[in-house]
Amino acid sequence: MSDEQSAPEQQAPDQQASDQQAPDQQAPWGRVDDDGTVYVREAAGERAVGQYPDATPEEALAYYERKFAELEGQVSLLEQRLRGGAPAQDVAKAVAALAPTIPAANAVGDLQSLSDRLAKLQETLGEAAEKQSAEAQQAIADAVVERESIVTEAETLAAQDLSKAQWKQVTAQLDALFARWQTAQHSGPRIPKKDGDELWKRFRTARSTIETARKSFFAELDTVHRDARTRKQGLVERAEALASKGAAAIPDYRRLLDEWKAAGRAGKKADDALWARFKAAGDVLYGAKAEADAVESAEFGENLEKKLALLEEAEPLLTATDRGAARTTLTGIQRRWDEIGKVPRDQVRVIEDRLRKIEAAVRKLEDDHWKRTDPEKEARSSGFAAQLEQAIAKAEDDLAAAKKAGDTRRITEAEEELAAKRAWLSALG
Repeated sequence: MSDEQSAPEQQAPDQQASDQQAPDQQAPWGRVDDDGTVYVREAAGERAVGQYPDATPEEALAYYERKFAELEGQVSLLEQRLRGGAPAQDVAKAVAALAPTIPAANAVGDLQSLSDRLAKLQETLGEAAEKQSAEAQQAIADAVVERESIVTEAETLAAQDLSKAQWKQVTAQLDALFARWQTAQHSGPRIPKKDGDELWKRFRTARSTIETARKSFFAELDTVHRDARTRKQGLVERAEALASKGAAAIPDYRRLLDEWKAAGRAGKKADDALWARFKAAGDVLYGAKAEADAVESAEFGENLEKKLALLEEAEPLLTATDRGAARTTLTGIQRRWDEIGKVPRDQVRVIEDRLRKIEAAVRKLEDDHWKRTDPEKEARSSGFAAQLEQAIAKAEDDLAAAKKAGDTRRITEAEEELAAKRAWLSALG
């Protein structure tokens, strides 16, 4: 039934206690008469808003004051929504629905102030609507710019030389651009259909170009990998066939390894599997070589000890001065060296280098002696020395004559010439 005919449902105890603390029967915005009728005071006078029988005046007045509080809450909510950026049109509809109910509301309170607040709110709605419309248009323009930038980046990707593309990177970039497009499509403002369709067509064309090139690249790569797998499979089989030849087949295996390096890539998984087999075949050969080297080391170990002893015997020749004795000693060591025979393979170069060093020292001793005793050189030196001695005698005569004449310039020249010739003669000695 209406507020004017019946009381509300029974209030909760704590609410009743609150009501009992309401103002006296004569409240600022309303009153209750003896029969329980509640009035609200307005500018035109009092207006009955309802009855609250079987209750105290305080309870009756509090009930209708709560009705006013509910209306005030609705007005405050609309004000907050507009400040919070709610669509002005939605707020306007709510204001239009609420405003007519306030003047005749069955409530006790400053109903005029609520009407004034709604009127003020309604005045600002037009300005808010214009502002929101401008913001919406700007958001749409920004969204178009954002979509355009996505499309431009996609077209730039598609315009590069895709035959040299790093496909992992290009695919990741394209996926990121598509994700941005979807986010803008679902979360951003709705852009004009014509703009959206045109931009999507451009994006789809760029993506199609990239996808076509990518598929072509990987199709060609599959062909390359397939050919490489075939070649490497053949190399593996040839390498495995060498096992029966043992260490002697290592040179053949190395040639196969060169072919392997030139065969190209067969895809990581296939490459790894084929390489494991190829390497295992080589391990068999190198294992056989290691066994042979071990046998050889044991067999030739004694020869190594003998040659090391010979080297210790020969190394004093490094500082020898008697070329004849040095040559005789070295010749005997070389003969015994050859008679000893082979040494372990990994020691051959070490001991051969030591022997070559001793041989070089003896050969240098002989070369130095030859240079000193070369008959032709000695003859040439003797002839030149005689000429120098004659030149020195003449220079001495010239110096004496210059001194006797007291010619300073001639003295200086004669002294310089005499000093030079004496230096040449000293060098020949």
